[in-house]
Amino acid sequence: MIANTFIKRPNTAIVLSLVIVILGIVSIVTLPVSQYPDITPPVVSVSANYIGADAQTVEETVTTPVESQVNGVPGMAYIQSNSTNTGGMSMNVTFDIGTNINIAALDVENRVNTALPKLPNEVRNLGILVRKRTPSILMVIGIYSPNATHNIKYVDNYT
Repeated sequence: MIANTFIKRPNTAIVLSLVIVILGIVSIVTLPVSQYPDITPPVVSVSANYIGADAQTVEETVTTPVESQVNGVPGMAYIQSNSTNTGGMSMNVTFDIGTNINIAALDVENRVNTALPKLPNEVRNLGILVRKRTPSILMVIGIYSPNATHNIKYVDNYT
């Protein structure tokens, strides 16, 4: 019944589809960003440098004291840390989805400041950097050649 109406009156079908498209565009523009769900957990990154130290020394003197203080921050899911032979220490504190990143960063920074007296003077002089970050991917696009008519280099250059 409805199909016959649109087949016999193509102008009606065109106008109706245009109205639907315009309503969609208006609703996309007016939809508040707060309505989008959080899909990636917030992360607070902590980094420090101990110049001239190897990975074992950085682990024992910097990473372990900071980890022991930061462990147990409210809303924390897990900690991932890395000590390098160049004297660098990086730590990612991942929080549960929905945790306020500003409060989480402040909590981590307060805990890091509590660990400062246990750290070597070289590390305290250089300072420890605490920053918040949201590792969310905004968009991912995959481009391929459906019938293998173009090679990977061509597709990469096209992208």
